[in-house]
Amino acid sequence: MSVTVRAMTPDDWHAVEEIYQEGIDTGNATFETHTPTWDAFDAGKLPAHRFVAVDDTTGAVLGWVAASATSARPAYAGVVEHSVYIAASAQGRGIGRELLSSFLASVDAGRIWTVQSSIFPENEASLALHDRAGFRRIGTRERIARSEVGPYAGMWRDTVLIERRSPTDPS
Repeated sequence: MSVTVRAMTPDDWHAVEEIYQEGIDTGNATFETHTPTWDAFDAGKLPAHRFVAVDDTTGAVLGWVAASATSARPAYAGVVEHSVYIAASAQGRGIGRELLSSFLASVDAGRIWTVQSSIFPENEASLALHDRAGFRRIGTRERIARSEVGPYAGMWRDTVLIERRSPTDPS
């Protein structure tokens, strides 16, 4: 399968939202219980650092990656929290690796010095993807929130905090 990673556009929202909802439904992707509107997503994600992976043959969106600023404070201007979602039908094909590679090149060029995320320990595929991409596991946040969806509904969940520091000097 040949895939192109390109900037996300508003026209991609329907497919991005479906993939996001698939992740929510697993109970292992996020504490969110429903997808946001396009306007909320657009307002919360940094436009320069959101991408989709598209099947070159069918044009189908197979996955997406995006980031949000972690703080409005100037000292944290170079720190973002990111998310990567892959369509269930496209998992295990290297789509996550392609998306993450493009995303990391973008943030490195954009003077982002730290990329972080929190991942459920049960989401072994995501943890492995990020390990291979050079992220390090900082620690575990224990019982951070109660899950409301999937097989863990009603249970308190841990998350693994990961980060990647830019290989270039941010100054």
